[in-house]
Amino acid sequence: MVVIKKICCIGAGYVGGPTCSVIAQMCKDIAVTVVDVNAERIKAWNSNQLPIFEPGLQEVVESCRGQNLFFSTDIDKAIKDADLVFISVNTPSKTFGIGKGRAADLKYIEACARRIAEVGIGNKIVVEKSTVPVRAAESIRRIFNANTKCNLNLQVLSNPEFLAEGTAINDLKNPDRVLIGGDETPEGGKAIQALKSIYERWVPENKIITTNTWSSELSKLAANAFLAQRISSINSISALCEATGADVEEVAHAIGTDQRIGSRFLKASIGFGGSCFQKDVLNLVYLCEALNLPEVARYWQQVIEINDYQRRRFAARVIGCLFNTVTDKKIGLLGFAFKKNTGDTRESSSIYVSKYLMDEGAKLHIFDPKVKKEQIIQDLSQTSICDDDPDRVSRLVTIALDPYEACKNAHAIVICTEWDMFKELDYEKIYKGMLKPAFIFDGRRILDSLHGKLQHIGFQVETIGKKVTELIPFTAKKEISRMDLQAPAAKKLKI
Repeated sequence: MVVIKKICCIGAGYVGGPTCSVIAQMCKDIAVTVVDVNAERIKAWNSNQLPIFEPGLQEVVESCRGQNLFFSTDIDKAIKDADLVFISVNTPSKTFGIGKGRAADLKYIEACARRIAEVGIGNKIVVEKSTVPVRAAESIRRIFNANTKCNLNLQVLSNPEFLAEGTAINDLKNPDRVLIGGDETPEGGKAIQALKSIYERWVPENKIITTNTWSSELSKLAANAFLAQRISSINSISALCEATGADVEEVAHAIGTDQRIGSRFLKASIGFGGSCFQKDVLNLVYLCEALNLPEVARYWQQVIEINDYQRRRFAARVIGCLFNTVTDKKIGLLGFAFKKNTGDTRESSSIYVSKYLMDEGAKLHIFDPKVKKEQIIQDLSQTSICDDDPDRVSRLVTIALDPYEACKNAHAIVICTEWDMFKELDYEKIYKGMLKPAFIFDGRRILDSLHGKLQHIGFQVETIGKKVTELIPFTAKKEISRMDLQAPAAKKLKI
């Protein structure tokens, strides 16, 4: 049996860093080196200010950094020394060319494969950890086969991550499953067993699933697509609830008690975000189109359509309730990360809600406890968000140091991330400092238990998937319906 003594992970991001930190903590006899071309990122991993926020990560890193966990920019040495190499680099959607906006851009995966083939020596197991399209392992293998050396023998495995940001450390230590895919050959079987033996140090054997490479790769895409589908499904019902007087939370509870459905991922909101869901669903759409499965492609495309619709619909509700204009009105936007307990803003719904409000001239005062000012400005300055007018961000966006500052003299509060701290704010103090009528738009359903109190204070409360008793006899349904809530797919894929 192949014994793994040294591991190299190429890519020190949200996947590589936490994953290899936990492996190092659980396997004290294995030396784990995480490498990256970004020197500043590696410097941060070696400091007390880690480059990413994840509950519990700091403690894990500090327990083994400098002992059997190392962070370095010396990529070639780490590859040469390693028995096993994880590829954990970014696989964004293509921004131009064939498959633009949908197909995965594998240039970083290819670069890693070529680097390994160039500098590697001896026997090595190369493991795809990044989310990749089906048959990406075959592309890696072709690069290896075309660059064979007598002193290098490589086996390729697929070991997709199933982490949820905010709970990544727990997900790594107590996973629902670990999936390993490899060649159905004796050599492939040995490689699978070698990787399996690492996870068996802390994961029960019955939770480690082995498959062929293609099934492993497709399982990752399918898992994210199914999760995204559930969110879009309950969000579509939330629109119906608002139109009929039903409460989407009550509907979700009722259907979630059915064991065949279950209660997970039935939380209505302003839409899903993060680095994986949209990218992976669009990747699946592109794959289906490439394989001449247009009906399947259209089915999964609709998951994205509903997500975009939910964001636009929420922004339209804000504008409609504020008497059909938010021009020059201050709006306190609470939360910018795509979910709580992370500083990650990739594909955050907050970005798109901010865009639609800026399109109408709103002055946004944004607060998030974990997202840096520079990241917020960068996200809102993207060409697809600022509509070729980057100066509008400096005109319309202010980053607040605390939630009270963000809400002072505001016409409305818009909650976009479900940070627990937003449940505990002094809303009487906030109300006194706001313009009247004062609105709260709860895009995450975190204030449900406070609706009565908030209304008693004087707030007009608007939330996802429920009609809250209105204190102001105003409606703008006709005007809202004129807004472009049915933007064509081609336009939406650009944002």
